[in-house]
Amino acid sequence: MANGAIDHIVSLIILMAAISIFIGLYSQNMQTGLTYERHNALSTKTSDLLDNMLLNPGIPSTWGQGDGVIVGFGLQDPVYAEYELSPFSCMRLTSTQSPVYYPRTGAYYSNESAGFGSYLLAPTAKCVNYSSVSKILGVNGTYGFQLTLTPTITVSIQEKSMSPLQLSVTVDGTGYPLANAPISYSLILVNQNANTYPSYTILNGVSTTDAAGAAQLSFSQVTSETQSYALIVYSYLDGLKGIGYCVHDSPNLAKTVVPLVDSFQNNSILLVHGNTIGQQVSGYSQLCYNASFFLLADDYTLRQVVLDSQTSSGKLISGGGVGQDYVSLTLPNNDGILVVTYKDGSGNYGVVLMPWGLGTLAFPLTFGGNPVGQEWVTTDIRQVTIGSIAYHAQLSLWNQGVS
Repeated sequence: MANGAIDHIVSLIILMAAISIFIGLYSQNMQTGLTYERHNALSTKTSDLLDNMLLNPGIPSTWGQGDGVIVGFGLQDPVYAEYELSPFSCMRLTSTQSPVYYPRTGAYYSNESAGFGSYLLAPTAKCVNYSSVSKILGVNGTYGFQLTLTPTITVSIQEKSMSPLQLSVTVDGTGYPLANAPISYSLILVNQNANTYPSYTILNGVSTTDAAGAAQLSFSQVTSETQSYALIVYSYLDGLKGIGYCVHDSPNLAKTVVPLVDSFQNNSILLVHGNTIGQQVSGYSQLCYNASFFLLADDYTLRQVVLDSQTSSGKLISGGGVGQDYVSLTLPNNDGILVVTYKDGSGNYGVVLMPWGLGTLAFPLTFGGNPVGQEWVTTDIRQVTIGSIAYHAQLSLWNQGVS
């Protein structure tokens, strides 16, 4: 009798242990399945949300060229179809870079600048921010996202010599060089003469990359380190178009002209003396400038659009209690490149570029939250164009409140 009871107790213990093991294994499988379903749903949401951003122009459809609030969010160019994005809507997205403060207007400016000699600073009050877009898309409090727009083709330019000027141009695609790709270039050469407002000469040319995606350019007109210039290079192959640029100023130049977007709706730009931006610099300083606007022609050369002669050239003076440290300039409705040549009181020359429309200088952009530290982040990518320049649009998405 005792032996039978012991057998029953042992059997019961074994049965309970087996049930516990089974429940544990089943729970793990269930948890794995639920996690998979949650991640799969997040992946599907990422794809749908990315297409929603890229395949509709938003409401109003021309919000990229206005200063007001938007009702619907979308980046598609209203003039085109498919994955063609509006260069102006992309300009109104608040960058994740640190903003710039301008005391004259008392405003902060979203900083999408992409390197030496180029600026894209837009008033944050007239830009579209992450929180408002999250609410419009209906993901606020549920999902976090980050949208990045990155040029598909990278055009890098490196100085090899200044006497004469020799430059090496390298064209890369996504993970590989663009071999035997045609390139078209424009050298904006600042004329260093007795003119009060510095003029310029444009030298156009074409070349082709070698098997490693490189091309060598030489300009016998430039023989001194003090010569100021800007080089803009376009490359294209199999329907993909890319652009790169470099800027060289006189070595002793310590001042600069800074363009600020004043109004998207009015196409107005403020040309500002650099001493008055952010941490202000005291002391008297004068910069004589000459501003021009260029469109990209079908043959990949620059075509000038005449600006208002009243403000396209002049002086920016800071310090000393005299003069004017900014001026307003109106640009055309078309996307293009603003080029400002200038010189200081000591005869040092410089040049600065600003894209009017994100793609005209292939500026990258990061918009949204920070995915670092999130439990699970899904991504999806599309090939798009911004003003004919090829870009990758990548959306990262994660569940809010999950860490």
